[in-house]
Amino acid sequence: MSSTNVIWTLLAATLVFMMQAGFAMLETGFTRAKNAGNIAMKNLMDYCIGTVLFWIFGFGIMFGPSIGGIIGKPDFFVMSNYQYNQYVPTMVYLMFQTVFCATSATIVSGAMAERTKFSAYLIYSALISAIVYPISGHWCWNSDGWLAQLGFHDFAGSTVVHMVGGISALIGAIFLGPRIGKFDKNGKARAIPGHSITLAMLGIFLLWIGWFGFNPGSTITADGKDTWVEMGSIFITTNLAAAVGALTAMFLAWKKYGKPDVGLTINGALAGLIGITAGCDVVSPVGAFFIGLICAFIYVYAASIVENKFKIDDPVGAFAAHGCCGAGGTLLVGLFAKDGGLFYGGGLKLFGVELLGVAVVAAWTTVTMIIIFWVIKHTIGLRVSAKEELSGLDLPEHGLVAAYADFEPSVLTKSEDSYEARIAREAEAAAAVGTPAKEAAAAK
Repeated sequence: MSSTNVIWTLLAATLVFMMQAGFAMLETGFTRAKNAGNIAMKNLMDYCIGTVLFWIFGFGIMFGPSIGGIIGKPDFFVMSNYQYNQYVPTMVYLMFQTVFCATSATIVSGAMAERTKFSAYLIYSALISAIVYPISGHWCWNSDGWLAQLGFHDFAGSTVVHMVGGISALIGAIFLGPRIGKFDKNGKARAIPGHSITLAMLGIFLLWIGWFGFNPGSTITADGKDTWVEMGSIFITTNLAAAVGALTAMFLAWKKYGKPDVGLTINGALAGLIGITAGCDVVSPVGAFFIGLICAFIYVYAASIVENKFKIDDPVGAFAAHGCCGAGGTLLVGLFAKDGGLFYGGGLKLFGVELLGVAVVAAWTTVTMIIIFWVIKHTIGLRVSAKEELSGLDLPEHGLVAAYADFEPSVLTKSEDSYEARIAREAEAAAAVGTPAKEAAAAK
């Protein structure tokens, strides 16, 4: 252990913590202003809940002495003398891994935006932080985990963090159903524009900065010339994949829709970041270029298929970005890894292990999330009422009077007059916000 390692790891943890703000801004910008406070609050709670529960028992389950390669020995409140990492003290490693746990949980917020009960969301957040994420993480990131023993490579979490969050987002969106007015009577998707593309753009810049802690920080150590070279390479592959992802998504949107769509470009950068996370330490800059390119294609077409073919309402494209690109980026390690990748003469062995890891973690996440959301839906309920959804969740869930133009009440009230006025405004602005007048009236 050295002071350099401690400083570097804590700095990286701070950068990853900044990603919570990035997700909050991205999700808020892509959704309507009347839900802005609710979305920001969910992101804050993901971090707070994850911090507490990961400290109480999630960390031990994930990184403690392995029981059959399946689960770690619980270490409540991280009070044992077990040495979790050879490079940094246990408390430093706990801090670094805590911000990763919170990242996986917060991915779901955007997919479930504008229609989820706040209390139901808190239960989901607690369960993914305490059970779902640590157990699958143990398989992959604990040196004695069964997937790690097979040689599964996910350096910083394309599968462990992002695919888990992305699949959870998909299951949550399916159980919730679409927002009022998202699909017409023929099932055709309507656009529901977010209120601030500039907030979304700020979000991707914050995420991009945070990723320089997410990926390079996963070295944990900063000692030695070889480590410095590796860290520099990880910075380059991470940055390059994001840039190529943004450029590719922009040109795809330009070709498909006739305009360089800003939202798709933002998520193209995110797709590149997610895709490179698994193999940022083992691929060359050329490999990173192609991973960013491929993941942008995956995102653009997956988002379209999810919405237009399967009629699933995912306001921020969380499943297409995190779920699909997380899985895709992990599989691409089996092709582009300089040591063992198919394109470098390594055969199919690594690709097979990566495929197995993706499949097993996807199955685990799908099954556990179906159970979690089913239980929540049939107990306290998962979705707010139509009246609350139309008013925006800031007011009914938090008593928050927003300062944005599309949320007009200036005083906190539950009177019928304010609700009638809201219905009228929704009907009048139906074309702009994607809520058809007749559905707004029917929701009354």
